[in-house]
Amino acid sequence: MELSQKTIHEINELLKKKEVTVTEVTQSVINRIDAVEGSTDAYLRVQPEQALAMAKIVDDKLKARKKISPLEGIPYGLKDNLCTKGILTTCASKMLYNFVPPYNAHVYNLLIEEGGILLGKTNMDEFAMGSSTENSAYKVTKNPWDLNKVPGGSSGGSAVAVASDTAYYSLGSDTGGSIRQPASFCGVVGMKPTYGLVSRYGLVAFASSLDQIGPFTKDVEDCALVLNAIVGHDEKDSTSLKLEKKDYTKNLKQGVKGLRIGVAQAFFGEGLQPEVRKSLEDAIAVYKILGAEIVDVSFQYLDYALSAYYLISSAEASSNLARYDGIRYGFRAEEYDGLVDLYRKTRSQGFGEEVKRRIMLGTHALSSGYYDAYYKKAMQVRTLIKEDFDQVFKSCDVLLTPTSPTTAFGIGEKTNNPLEMYLTDIYTVPVNIAGIPGISIPCGLDQAGMPIGMQLLGPALSEKALLKAAWAFENETNIKNLKAPLGKEV
Repeated sequence: MELSQKTIHEINELLKKKEVTVTEVTQSVINRIDAVEGSTDAYLRVQPEQALAMAKIVDDKLKARKKISPLEGIPYGLKDNLCTKGILTTCASKMLYNFVPPYNAHVYNLLIEEGGILLGKTNMDEFAMGSSTENSAYKVTKNPWDLNKVPGGSSGGSAVAVASDTAYYSLGSDTGGSIRQPASFCGVVGMKPTYGLVSRYGLVAFASSLDQIGPFTKDVEDCALVLNAIVGHDEKDSTSLKLEKKDYTKNLKQGVKGLRIGVAQAFFGEGLQPEVRKSLEDAIAVYKILGAEIVDVSFQYLDYALSAYYLISSAEASSNLARYDGIRYGFRAEEYDGLVDLYRKTRSQGFGEEVKRRIMLGTHALSSGYYDAYYKKAMQVRTLIKEDFDQVFKSCDVLLTPTSPTTAFGIGEKTNNPLEMYLTDIYTVPVNIAGIPGISIPCGLDQAGMPIGMQLLGPALSEKALLKAAWAFENETNIKNLKAPLGKEV
């Protein structure tokens, strides 16, 4: 097995034993990028020289001491909406084609402190708006299980980097499923933490009350290790939770005997691919064997979640993206007649179709005469959905659902039907509305050999329970050994 194919904890053990150097590890992943990036297009930009220079610095530090932190010397990727000082950060948009941030995102600073090795910035749907990574202004990322399929979105590049072994882990952002859905499509682990658990400082905003940063990893143990590094209070983020530091690896392998796992028929209705249903039923059977208690639960307002989500997120996007006007930074139209024409042409030329669609929807929802009918009503529904989840978690510890109603679809298959595209997020958006944590882990393959994702949800701050439940299933089934064709040793 090549070094690039190993997990974080496996590489960490090799580094502890001095069996490999950080430079060797980093070079292995760079070689892997050289071999497959032309096929997958996971990255918008790669910085091999800087990564190797950082690897040498970490190697020199490790020569002087025995102790090594879990993520020290581990190469990773960052979604291109996370600010990196001195490194181009475009949000995959023409609007920010030349934007070099003067500061770092909080999570990036934390990973620098850990001694991580940044490989590059990963591709995404423009301003995180999309479910397929086809809305990037620069390239379309391909699924490493089938290069004719989408990887999911908006964090598709980050998912593909991990699935194709061109990063040991990556960070993405999840506004309505943008970590969990691509994790499902690409057969990797993806987690959206509780809202406020990870600082959003330096994350270019899409919908501020829904956005949350989280990790993609090759297995659940790696997910716990990355979560340990990025969770923590940040005074620069007013929504950041001030909590005692937890070790998410502690009791990870304790098992699930006695754990109450809820199953709601609302997540198993019309539109669910039969193979996805079968894999989830098999997963439920595995949990029963492991000693978990399966509990039937029900929701009252879940059917309204998708509508509420797109109204709230589009309204917030309309507000957040008003700053891109061609005056202060970023793209500016070359020809214009006066200030109003500058605004109009800059925004028309600088934004892609999906971003413009959501800005228009959000502006309409916030406009005079429509605010009460749309935005206010959506916020009231949001409260009902949150109360729905609170009620459900009185009778179960963890909720088990599909991550997506289908496996990955073909590139171009849904681009002309936005509503059909939005429906791919039907099982993930309620989680962001409620602000609770969720994790997607692989649970099988369909007949075409494409991965199927299982979503585990819990009440706020229940990440430890979710990781424990996810690890138990992963360990029992050994599902993590399934590898994408472009993740296999050639």
